[in-house]
Amino acid sequence: MADEAHGGGGLSFHPMDQFQVKPLFGAYGDPIHWYTITNVTFWLALAVLAVLGLMVLTTSKRAVVPGRGQSVAELMYGFVYKMVEDVSGKDGIKYFPYIMTLFMFILCANFLGLLPTSFTTTSHIAVTAVLGFGVFFAVTILGFVKNGAGFLSLFWVASAPLPLRPILALIEIISYFVRPVSHSIRLAGNMMAGHAVLKVFAGFAQVAAIAPVAIIGVMAIYGLEVLVSAIQAYVFTILTCVYLKDALHPHH
Repeated sequence: MADEAHGGGGLSFHPMDQFQVKPLFGAYGDPIHWYTITNVTFWLALAVLAVLGLMVLTTSKRAVVPGRGQSVAELMYGFVYKMVEDVSGKDGIKYFPYIMTLFMFILCANFLGLLPTSFTTTSHIAVTAVLGFGVFFAVTILGFVKNGAGFLSLFWVASAPLPLRPILALIEIISYFVRPVSHSIRLAGNMMAGHAVLKVFAGFAQVAAIAPVAIIGVMAIYGLEVLVSAIQAYVFTILTCVYLKDALHPHH
């Protein structure tokens, strides 16, 4: 968590070391190629397995009286289904499998990152950018497929006074293309910041004078991180539903 400083008996913290990408096999510092299995790919694979385990294995028997795993899976299913229906409308239900997959993957990746010695894959912009830009391109293509040139009406605020419409259109276009960036950075930034603060508090716990306060701080931050992990999965998913609604019904 923290290393003893050379001389002076103090502590030096390196809270960002936990986000370093390292080869899973071989020595640290070895070159990383596109085919190299790293700690990132390992924990991404675990997140996929966690989703499969929760949503497939626990529901395979489809018991009339569900067990714990099936109850959780059904709760998640109903929660996301209701979200898609409420935000995107009935037309959005056909895209529910994609949105459900996004939610469960982000949720499992976030929670796996809370395990001791684990790696938080959603703290890396490279991972969240793939998710964010994937949503952006999917809804943009869908918008043009469903509405043709009418999709451009998303940027034209017909209810506004005519002189303001070109200005508002420019603002709408800029905000639209900023979506994947904000979508990606919001998730990565929140996960990275929380884990960095958690490691700083854990480092201070080694100082006897403030250890009790630091330990309480670790517990409080950890509890907050559990909440943030769930909230960020929810926020990413509900924004996806909002963008889907714009693609299906672009008229202001």
